[in-house]
Amino acid sequence: MAKASLPEFIPLNIAVLTVSDTRTEETDTSGAALVERLTQAGHTLAEKAIVKDDVYQLRAIVSKWIASDDVQVVISTGGTGFTARDNTPEALMPLFDKQIEGFGETFRHISLGEIGTSTVQSRALAGMANGTAVFCVPGSTNACKTAWDKLLAEQLDASHKPCNFAPHLKNIDVNCHTRG
Repeated sequence: MAKASLPEFIPLNIAVLTVSDTRTEETDTSGAALVERLTQAGHTLAEKAIVKDDVYQLRAIVSKWIASDDVQVVISTGGTGFTARDNTPEALMPLFDKQIEGFGETFRHISLGEIGTSTVQSRALAGMANGTAVFCVPGSTNACKTAWDKLLAEQLDASHKPCNFAPHLKNIDVNCHTRG
C-alpha cells in the first residue's frame, strides 16, 4: 500500500531547554510559553530543563537529547544574543550534522516587522543532528511566541505542505514532497 501524500498530524516528542543564569521554573515565562504552545498543538513534552549559559552544560544536555530515541525536536530559548554569556550558537553548532540556515533567516525576517532593526542582534539558528531538529531562539517570551506561532507550528506539523520537518526526524514515517 502506498503512503499517503498528505499525512495527518503526527505528535512529536519535543524537549524544551531554557538557557539562563537567572531563571527558575517559576520565572521561566519563555520556556512555559513554548511548552503551552507545543502541547496545545498536540505534541508531547519529552523533557524540560533550565541550564546555565555554559558551553559544556549546553552541549551535554542537548547531546543527551539528540542521542535519545525519545526526543525528535529540541527547542532552546536564550543565549542567542551578544553578551559575554550568550553561548548557545557556539555550544550547539558543533553538534549539527546539517545547519538549517533558513530558520534563522526566516525568524529574523518575521521579527523585523515586530522589533524593527533590533532583529539583527538575534543569532537564532537551527540544525539537524541524529534525526533530531534543534531550534535555538532568543530568550524573550515574545520571541518564543513568534518562533512557534509563525514558523515552528507549521514546520513541525506533518500535514503542512509542501513540506515540513517531520519526514527528517527519527522514528517518523511520512512522505514529504518538495518542489524543485
